[in-house]
Amino acid sequence: MFITAAVMAEICSALPLSGSIYIWAAESAGPKYARFAGVVVAWWICTAWMTFSAYGCQAVANYIVSLLVVMILTLGWAETPDTWKSRLARWYSLVFKIALGLMILDFSICVIWLPIGAHKTYGFRSAKEVFTGTYNGTGAPAGWNWILSFFFAAWTLTGFDAAGHIAEETKNASVIAAKGIFASAVATGCFGFVTTVLFLFCTPDLDTINSLSAPQPFVQIYALALGRGGAVFMTILAAVGLLMNTSIAIVAASRLIFAVARDGVLPLSWWIGRVSKDGQPRNAVTVMYVFGAALLCVILASNVAFTSLVSAGGVPTIAAYGLIGFLRLTMTPDSFRSTKFKLGVFRRPMYAATAFFQAIVLSVMVSPFFFPVTAVTFNFAGVILGAVTIFAIIMYLVTPEDKWLTPETVRQACP
Repeated sequence: MFITAAVMAEICSALPLSGSIYIWAAESAGPKYARFAGVVVAWWICTAWMTFSAYGCQAVANYIVSLLVVMILTLGWAETPDTWKSRLARWYSLVFKIALGLMILDFSICVIWLPIGAHKTYGFRSAKEVFTGTYNGTGAPAGWNWILSFFFAAWTLTGFDAAGHIAEETKNASVIAAKGIFASAVATGCFGFVTTVLFLFCTPDLDTINSLSAPQPFVQIYALALGRGGAVFMTILAAVGLLMNTSIAIVAASRLIFAVARDGVLPLSWWIGRVSKDGQPRNAVTVMYVFGAALLCVILASNVAFTSLVSAGGVPTIAAYGLIGFLRLTMTPDSFRSTKFKLGVFRRPMYAATAFFQAIVLSVMVSPFFFPVTAVTFNFAGVILGAVTIFAIIMYLVTPEDKWLTPETVRQACP
């Protein structure tokens, strides 16, 4: 993923635009195929980011519901005042800094407090269990069962293109946005690796893990290792941090959807692409709200269907990353010479590595997660990606060439 982030950063530096990733795909395809690649990736990435935001809300709910399992309490909720919502838009920088601080605090406490609690209660797992032990809970062949472990690691590392979506609101975006893309991927990967190893050492045995019934099992693990008070504190910390990070994701996603609609690639683009008097893409946020609410309602009927939809949120992003790497390798390997994030002589191998690795991750994300496959365990992610692609192709066919991204525009933008 680090290589993929570097490839995206190279293009972002040359084209620091809101809604950037679908523009990157279009420019990477060259003048002949630019419109087709751009429209398809625009639909892919809008689906992905709206799903990301909905999943963030559900993840917060999972923490709270899991805490109820530990505390056996009933909580009531109050709606956030409109005044707070309006101020939140102006306090974006502060929200971002607080969210980052909460993540650092959460990580630091996990590194220090969780090992102490695990040592005093159920004990650590051995190094052999952590580094060489395997567990097949999917029913898949041993080799594919191991490959499926890429699902959560790769899903967590997606979304680093967010820095590009707000590039038009970033000072010196050709440098800052590109660095943000690469640095976020490296930070997530490095700290995520440390966190994964830590949790593997500090989790209970498999029998205990399999007996946990909460939708977010780590809340119960916190309760086992740290006690009820510790679980409450860690859950509140994680839930608040996740809620604030979701609000940041909504900011990035709304800019993306606004930019796509502004270019006329979505239905009702004339309305979605409008901004409020203070310059905010309020209609794009409304679209995200309606889409996210409808998506979250799916969980009322089927947890499996919701899991498939969430997995489908990662699939379009991975597909877009891989397609851009492939197009850069085959169509425009020597373009974007104006970039300030140069890959030099390593660019072609990095394009190839991006396309190859993302193809592997894509196959994991559309694969069934449990075998044998039944109607209940079927993964709908591939079907959803196919449906979104069909809608994108229809939009490509009905959108006149002179209204969006003409070949001449591509030649001028892609030196």
